[in-house]
Amino acid sequence: MNTAANAYARTAHSALTPREAESQLLLKAAQRLIGASQALVAGEHARVNDALSYNQRVWTLLSSEATADQNPLPVDVKQGVGRLGAFVLQSCLDTMIAPTPDKIATLVSINNHVAAGLQGNPG
Repeated sequence: MNTAANAYARTAHSALTPREAESQLLLKAAQRLIGASQALVAGEHARVNDALSYNQRVWTLLSSEATADQNPLPVDVKQGVGRLGAFVLQSCLDTMIAPTPDKIATLVSINNHVAAGLQGNPG
């Protein structure tokens, strides 16, 4: 990528709101999981664990930030995000132990739905 394109990419990234940045992280994790699912079918297990580890890091960050005492979200929303984060982290571990495309698809669905909600599209 040339210098001008790199500068544009940095500026575009820094112009994101926190919600947009969180949404983009979730979508990136979902894309990595989709690639991992395809790799799983081809017998490439290393890519699966890499994608699941990335998803765990994303959800650890999101859950920690959402449930922090200083976060102004309502308590019930914080609790919901905390429970969803715990479910996702447990699902990642379960999928690492016994990976299947269906388990990965569940994680992709969660990421996509939460990202849509962050973008204001709670479909």
